[in-house]
Amino acid sequence: MSRLDVALIGAGFIARTHMAAWIALGARIRIFSTDGQAALLAEEFGLTEAASLPAALDGAAIADICTPTTTHHDIALAAFEAGAHVLCEKPLALTPKDAQHMSDAAHEAGRLLYPGHVVRFFPAYVRLRDAVTSGALGRVAVARFTRTGRYPTWSNWFTDPALSGGIVTDQMLHDMDIARWLFGDVVTVHATQRGRPHAPEGPVATGSATLTHDSGVISQVLGVWGPPATPFRYTFHIAGSHGTLTHDSLAHPSLRVTGAAGAQGDGVPTGDFGEDPFATQIRELAAAFQGGPAPRVSALDGVAAVRIAAAARQSAATGLAVAVDDAYPLTLTEGSPR
Repeated sequence: MSRLDVALIGAGFIARTHMAAWIALGARIRIFSTDGQAALLAEEFGLTEAASLPAALDGAAIADICTPTTTHHDIALAAFEAGAHVLCEKPLALTPKDAQHMSDAAHEAGRLLYPGHVVRFFPAYVRLRDAVTSGALGRVAVARFTRTGRYPTWSNWFTDPALSGGIVTDQMLHDMDIARWLFGDVVTVHATQRGRPHAPEGPVATGSATLTHDSGVISQVLGVWGPPATPFRYTFHIAGSHGTLTHDSLAHPSLRVTGAAGAQGDGVPTGDFGEDPFATQIRELAAAFQGGPAPRVSALDGVAAVRIAAAARQSAATGLAVAVDDAYPLTLTEGSPR
């Protein structure tokens, strides 16, 4: 792999995570942020701090956007104009219109656009997809995904739904994307969303979305942002005609298949899962940016996830089920010249 010239835009938690993966790949990194944190990271890790967004993008082959959601659209368009491919942290944008425009702009510029849907790179979900696509579970009927963690108080913009979309768009989008990855496009969404950003014990938020897929599968996505001491946890439970598959990230590190799966469900390797999922994601996307195979996530996936999340927000606001295609017509082009 040739030397990678990366413009890292943003200097928060996700930027630090991406930065470590780029450094491991030997990338040359210019970092820019508007909050003063870029200078600290540049000094600590020997990066080059850029004085402006144009300076960061000048000559960069890849722009890695790790900034608040409402800034993604404009930064991505500037990157395409500068001739850079784009990795954009999820969600691609707050609205389907902006996400669609980003995908179209990438296509028109002949550049690649990939969303940071890192959950697709977690070993448990990779094994789940293998079980579903191989037919080991038979015909899947229902699925349930949960995700729990502390409220992201490290950045104030998360508490403003106009900036973050709330828990449905920022956190639950991960599992909505996984559900679509496994079971196909989503036809309708019925959702709820509740939050107390100023609760005495700390801000809290919950969300629930029931997705009906065009394959006939029904999936439920539950999300919780809790007080500061809330442990990070994700679970899933998939029921098929050959058995069920469950996973709880706190209870056990492996997958457990029960029911009629027989010998196919006798144990899954446990222990060290190997490479960090963020590093796996960056490595796979970097290879694609350099002309290698298409990765497991695309611009289309990023736009589709934003459409589902927007429909879920509309459903939560109205109390009604929302038909995704009726609310947000799909007119996608892939963000790729291939």
